[in-house]
Amino acid sequence: MNQPNNTIRSLQLDGPAGQLEALLNAGTPDARYAALVCHPHPLYGGTLHNKVVFHAMKALNGFGFPVLRFNFRGTGLSHGEHDHGEGEVDDVRAALDWLNQEFRLPMIFAGFSFGAAVGLRAACPDARVKAAIGLGLPVSPIDDRTCDFSFLNDCAKPKLLVSGDRDQFGAPAQLKELVDSLPAPKRLVLIEGADHFFEGRLREMRETVEQWVGDAVNL
Repeated sequence: MNQPNNTIRSLQLDGPAGQLEALLNAGTPDARYAALVCHPHPLYGGTLHNKVVFHAMKALNGFGFPVLRFNFRGTGLSHGEHDHGEGEVDDVRAALDWLNQEFRLPMIFAGFSFGAAVGLRAACPDARVKAAIGLGLPVSPIDDRTCDFSFLNDCAKPKLLVSGDRDQFGAPAQLKELVDSLPAPKRLVLIEGADHFFEGRLREMRETVEQWVGDAVNL
């Protein structure tokens, strides 16, 4: 892995509902990819500073990739109001557009929980995104809304799903059934003893992401 650049830029991105608060962890001059990491449900305290999001960022930044995190609309200093996962898909598209304009590199997407459910909808059909990571994918309902992941049936790019085997929003049997239905390449990793937030298992989650990224994009 490359020695990451420790520079962090504070940004305001142009989003469809106004400015989006963001942080960019700089990459190395020879970076082969740029990456985006999306945060969990903002109505339950999710922000770009979430621990899982931070560790996913560190895993990707460790390869020398510039990594962007941002707050969804209505979260932190981001403009607009929470849109129950609808307008947030457009927020992700805006972030991907910014990364593309800034770096002109192929991209890797990662999202945690709500951030995975929303972000994958934007990342999977986007040809600029070459690999996608879903952490704590909420296959069980959150706030009485059931997430529809049928769109993943058309996602033929490399996919990694990582969850705890005690995830209260992602029963292992449901995750396995979903992954079995998806086109290759794909990988499901269930971390033993971990809950939805990977409490006490963040190191294992981060190492899983690092290993898979190294294999998936031939680093």
